[in-house]
Amino acid sequence: MDCYTANWNPLGDSAFYRKYELYSMDWDLKEELRDCLVAAAPYGGPIALLRNPWRKEKAASVRPVLDIYSASGMPLASLLWKSGPVVSLGWSAEEELLCVQEDGVVLVYGLHGDFRRHFSMGNEVLQNRVLDARIFHTEFGSGVAILTGAHRFTLSANVGDLKLRRMPEVPGLQSAPSCWTTLCQDRVAHILLAVGPDLYLLDHATCSTVTPPGLAPGVSSFLQMAVSFTYRHLALFTDTGYIWMGTASLKEKLCEFNCNIRAPPKQMVWCSRPRSKERAVVVAWEKRLMVVGDAPESIQFVLDEDSYLVPELDGVRIFSRSTHEFLHEVPVASEEIFKIASMAPGALLLEAQKEYEKESQKADEYLREIQELGQLTQAVQQCIEAAGHEHRPDMQKSLLRAASFGKCFLDRFPPDGFVRMCQDLRVLNAIRDYHIGIPLTYSQYKQLTIQVLLDRLVLRRLYPLAIQICEYLRLPEVQGVSRILAHWACYKVQQKDVSDEDVARAINQKLGDTPGVSYSDIAARAYGCGRTELAIKLLEYEPRSGEQVPLLLKMKRSKLALSKAIESGDTDLVFTVLLHLKNELNRGDFFMTLRNQPMALSLYRQFCKHQELETLKDLYNQDDNHQELGSFHIRASYAAEERIEGRVAALQTAADAFYKAKNEFAAKATEDQMRLLRLQRRLEDELGGQFLDLSLHDTVTTLILGHNKRAEQLARDFRIPDKRLWWLKLTALADLEDWEELEKFSKSKKSPIGYLPFVEICMKQHNKYEAKKYASRVGPEQKVKALLLVGDVAQAADVAIERRNEAELSLVLSHCTGATDGATADKIQRARAQAQKK
Repeated sequence: MDCYTANWNPLGDSAFYRKYELYSMDWDLKEELRDCLVAAAPYGGPIALLRNPWRKEKAASVRPVLDIYSASGMPLASLLWKSGPVVSLGWSAEEELLCVQEDGVVLVYGLHGDFRRHFSMGNEVLQNRVLDARIFHTEFGSGVAILTGAHRFTLSANVGDLKLRRMPEVPGLQSAPSCWTTLCQDRVAHILLAVGPDLYLLDHATCSTVTPPGLAPGVSSFLQMAVSFTYRHLALFTDTGYIWMGTASLKEKLCEFNCNIRAPPKQMVWCSRPRSKERAVVVAWEKRLMVVGDAPESIQFVLDEDSYLVPELDGVRIFSRSTHEFLHEVPVASEEIFKIASMAPGALLLEAQKEYEKESQKADEYLREIQELGQLTQAVQQCIEAAGHEHRPDMQKSLLRAASFGKCFLDRFPPDGFVRMCQDLRVLNAIRDYHIGIPLTYSQYKQLTIQVLLDRLVLRRLYPLAIQICEYLRLPEVQGVSRILAHWACYKVQQKDVSDEDVARAINQKLGDTPGVSYSDIAARAYGCGRTELAIKLLEYEPRSGEQVPLLLKMKRSKLALSKAIESGDTDLVFTVLLHLKNELNRGDFFMTLRNQPMALSLYRQFCKHQELETLKDLYNQDDNHQELGSFHIRASYAAEERIEGRVAALQTAADAFYKAKNEFAAKATEDQMRLLRLQRRLEDELGGQFLDLSLHDTVTTLILGHNKRAEQLARDFRIPDKRLWWLKLTALADLEDWEELEKFSKSKKSPIGYLPFVEICMKQHNKYEAKKYASRVGPEQKVKALLLVGDVAQAADVAIERRNEAELSLVLSHCTGATDGATADKIQRARAQAQKK
């Protein structure tokens, strides 16, 4: 245990710092790090080196090389730089490499050196060139801050949603500031810069002077500044050798340390642990590394090689040409267990487990001591927590064995934490492997989340490992395996050395019907890579037509999209394709396409009936569909034409179309309508009133009420049958309640419709008196019904008995209600009995 703490270095009385090796680098660098532009992503991310940059005086013909490595030094990409001079490199939160050029253009590359996009920081930056740049991270994304040759600052807080902000001018600034950095306060990015002994804070509108509280006197310049990983704290290195540490708002001082070195450091970064009260800053010079904090002494390390510092959430990564190390504050759980002469519950439990393996009785003594103090649960939890912060698997196992040993003596210790820690450590050990090269700590892993870690494995194309992690952690398929397989498929379609058939078959065999996988998304990636035929083959596996059709339209395979839309049976989808085809093809080709798809043609006709009548007419003309064309002109004559002449002309066109369609009935009916319209116009001119647009029957009815002879003449002209004319007259006179004229009309000649309708019409108008007049004239077959209508049940019974009609007798019986009709009912029953005897 003493040996284990040999690399622990105390900083004051309350904290220890340790530095251990992550990897032995094997990247075979030909140049020193000081001769390269260096950028390392946080959370164990990749390292980018731009060799032979323009700042080094070499032959202009020698092009620099951009290399990307994993944190273990494994090469990921290498490309010859063919663009302009680069001022700064940095990684975004999505692990995209941002290369800021001297002309203000930012080039964005993927982890494997693939070019993604570029953007400009504005015309002012282009004109004044870039002196310096910073890549920073906020809760909104990754940002870029630029210092121009005119000593003005421009920044964008989120390169994914580029909005450039030109910061206010610093009064009297004639040269570049001695140091500057970006701060994030109240969700707004600020610039803090040092000009001589003064500090200026720039926000979007103002430039204000700020003074760090409690700063040692005699400062004439600030040589370096560093903001913490969480942007909560700030460190300032002065030309007097003092390091001031305080809050980023510059309102509170934490401490101040005199390092007795006035030379400006190469780098200065914060080294702090989440939820820790200790604050420390790591300062690096050419051959020295110093850790300072709120203590009179510091921790110093000798640097044998040129090194680079990478601030992390819970420490600092330090890499050189040969090694990659991690410096951090020893966690509380580890400190209590492993520090010399510790009597913490976790330390005793670890010793008890070791003695138990030796079959020593001391195990029982240690265990009893913990139990007597009632700290066994705390001991188990300490061992579990300390195991998470250990980098070496053998120490992890030792601590977990101790925790498992202690759990055996607890009745109700929840196992979830122990199981989850075992799972997390297994995942962490897998990704820390040299060939993977992601040295995440437990704290970083929890902050990053498993979903982001899986995304980063996918970015590195480590699909098998990502799938194994998903299966091991039993993540839902949609969030785990399915998503990774979809990324794998998107990468597969970029392999242009494999035929389309082989790629499509391999993807389908691997994916099958995996839930959560969209073949249309994979096809879209294939189309983006210029592999249209592969995209079409992949869309064949997409079960949702709603996903197939939009991409087919985008690929200008509109006819295939129409077929897929029709197969789906989704009319909205068909309409979408039809409207796209209409805009894409000329009119003739569009109509020919429709002729080959009857369902689409039918749907388009329905659309045209409501939206584009002229197009509908063209469709009928092209198809020589004279029947529908005639119907179209009839509808148009009433919908569009208000003048009688235009309406008649449209009807004449419809009649001609019906004749061409050999529909004699429709043609004759249309011609009759034309005659009726002309006659109605003449009647309006001669008689006044409203006749236009009345039906033939309504026209006759209107004339009957005042112009009977005209009505009869109209009936003869249009060959209205007598029965129908009598019905029209009967109805019109009854509605007018002109009973005298109705009686005259009934006696004018024998009624072709009989006289029962007269009875029914009168009763409908509630006039029984007039109805009885006609009931006596009704023929014997309908006499009973007429008498019943006027309420003469007794006479109706006499007629029915006389006719000996069983149906009529039953009808009369159904009308016999109450005592007054009792005699009539008896009479009918006696008549039935006599008929049965005979």
